[in-house]
Amino acid sequence: MQNLVSASWESSATQPPNQHRIIAAIDLGTNSLHMVVVKIDPTLPAFSIIAREKETVRLGDRNLTTGELKPEIIKKAIAALGRFQEVAKTTNAETIIAVATSAVREAPNGKDFLYRVETELGLTVDLISGQEEARRIYLGVLSGMEFHNQPHTIIDIGGGSTEIVLGDSHQARTLTSTKVGAVRLTSELITTDPISNAEFLYLQSYTRGMLERSVDEVLANFQLGESPRLVGTSGTIETLAMIHAREKSGVIPSTLNGYQFSLKDLRELVNRLRKLSNSEKAAIPGMPDKRSEVILAGAVILQEAMTLLGSESITVCERSLREGVIVDWMLSHGLIEDKLRYQSSVRERNVLKLANKYHVNLEYSDRVAKFAKSLFDQTQGTLHHWGSDERQLLWAAAILHNCGHYVSHSSHHKHSYYLIRNGELLGYTETEIEIIANLARYHRKSPPKKKHEIYQSLLTKEQCQMVSQLSAILRLAVALDRRQIGAVSQVQCEYYQQLRQVNLLIFPSQADDDCALELWSLDYKKGVFEEEFGVKLVASLEKPFRKI
Repeated sequence: MQNLVSASWESSATQPPNQHRIIAAIDLGTNSLHMVVVKIDPTLPAFSIIAREKETVRLGDRNLTTGELKPEIIKKAIAALGRFQEVAKTTNAETIIAVATSAVREAPNGKDFLYRVETELGLTVDLISGQEEARRIYLGVLSGMEFHNQPHTIIDIGGGSTEIVLGDSHQARTLTSTKVGAVRLTSELITTDPISNAEFLYLQSYTRGMLERSVDEVLANFQLGESPRLVGTSGTIETLAMIHAREKSGVIPSTLNGYQFSLKDLRELVNRLRKLSNSEKAAIPGMPDKRSEVILAGAVILQEAMTLLGSESITVCERSLREGVIVDWMLSHGLIEDKLRYQSSVRERNVLKLANKYHVNLEYSDRVAKFAKSLFDQTQGTLHHWGSDERQLLWAAAILHNCGHYVSHSSHHKHSYYLIRNGELLGYTETEIEIIANLARYHRKSPPKKKHEIYQSLLTKEQCQMVSQLSAILRLAVALDRRQIGAVSQVQCEYYQQLRQVNLLIFPSQADDDCALELWSLDYKKGVFEEEFGVKLVASLEKPFRKI
């Protein structure tokens, strides 16, 4: 592992072990310079992005004769890095970690440029290899997407290089980097506008030829019967996803994390882009500044990579190299025991992080979550047939159901919906976030109704049924801790099919507690459950304690 050198205003050794720490990471890419500033919570461990900066500098637009970085671009890059430093200081970042990739790596004067950055700004930039870049991209994706111990192929299309990684929750099996990038191919191979047929065909064949070795290396490490999901990161892939989403649904998702599109749709988009001039591509709704000039080359790289890999669809992850730099720093500073621990609970950590953000009483919400899971498990196969994925969504909603109190006690269930919906729950798809938010919304007051706008936002009848049934279970779980003191130790369900009756046996934590308020709350809330599942619910206190 390469040692990251960083610019520090305060020694990290002086930080208390459980104190939140603010770190900035800069990626000097071929197309753009990016910075993220994050707040690390060492107790989870997790980090929240509190600031983002980007400037399209085009370090990859080098002198065609000498290959050197151009003086005017060096000047622009140094100015951008200086601005980044000021932003980092205003957020009280203790350290800036900066890495440079292919454009600086390959330029004859690349190290001279980094020396100027250090002498003029006091910022030391780590020049990393293609494989090291791939490794940190892998770490970044691990921090934002659940792998479920399954192998995944990751592709990151940069301005000067494309990284393809095969990895799972434990390790990266294959790390590759190829010298094909959106800026590189545009500057070297495209001279016509719109691109001529001859140049387009050569762009395709050249890209495929360059990618073959990396793809073969990845495919060689597939185990028998494996078909890893393809995950895509970077500006090129996010732009293609935004265009796809806007054209398919008319709306860009609030997060692209988990968004999918097919190779078939990508091919259709490539065929359209090749017929457009740069100005026409720039006019496409949602096209980022200057991305139009290089989007065709980037799209062709993705198309050829997917074809070679045999992948019919791709899933977007919004975390990549910059976030991987943060994870690597956390690993090297002992804030994460290992990658597996970090990966094993991507969803759980982000739910708890959101709960902490909105001052949720975790002791209480954890009890509600345990009751919800217990009721779910005991009624599975009789009243419902949902599986482990739905159980996990119910857990998340139970933890977050009361977060709306952060806004107001009045109608807090409605506030919970909006806080969850816009809370950047990494590891979940847009649909899953919508379901969690709906479950929290309907833990009290009115049950789901077709006229409700947020309920209408669910895409399928199955999703509507899931929200209706799981929110009914969540209502009972909330009732079981009505006083929020843990009065009930556990609950046992007895289902009598012929009677269509569920007996709910309540076991008090204290022998002399009659749990009157909890029993009243169950009686008050059971109507929604009874109607949803077509049963009669009878709750009773059990004494003495009976182990189940």
